[in-house]
Amino acid sequence: MMKPTVYLVLAAFAAPMAHAQSHALLPLHSPARASIAAALDDPTIIAIFDAANTWDIETSQVALRKSRNKDVRKFAQMMVRDHKAVRQLGRDLAKKLHVTPTPPGKDFALAVDHEATMKTLRNTRGRAFDKAYIDHEVSFHQAVIDAVTSQLLPATKNAELKALEEKVAPNFVAHLAAAKDVQRKLSR
Repeated sequence: MMKPTVYLVLAAFAAPMAHAQSHALLPLHSPARASIAAALDDPTIIAIFDAANTWDIETSQVALRKSRNKDVRKFAQMMVRDHKAVRQLGRDLAKKLHVTPTPPGKDFALAVDHEATMKTLRNTRGRAFDKAYIDHEVSFHQAVIDAVTSQLLPATKNAELKALEEKVAPNFVAHLAAAKDVQRKLSR
């Protein structure tokens, strides 16, 4: 099963893997967590926001091409539609704030995870594909929710950016619930 590196979503963007504990949860009050939080600024948060939405669009587009399961396809359509809309809100805000988000490099944990996920999805078919895709969606959305609540929101300084994060947070929770529902259906 593909799982995003959940230890700290922000470690994937704010610090190279050499500066974070790979594939392990950082303690709530650890020096590593504090240094990552200190490295976050609004342009970095906007870049994280954009990358997370883009990656979910890409994995879901693969699902739309490959899956024949109506529940998986319906979920993937929702992901593409919703994440494109949310990504555009972030890009519009970045433009308004005169911020040029810099995408995370390919050596960052979630970028590495995304590439591995895409490779797996491209090379998997049928029920195994559906399961791999939806398992990833459950893990990915949980990681994003955790990052938004524990890292992004507390680090955000700009009121408009914070308002956007708060506005879209319930959508991520709804996506997680929908992914878990499809996951249950696939396990029958």
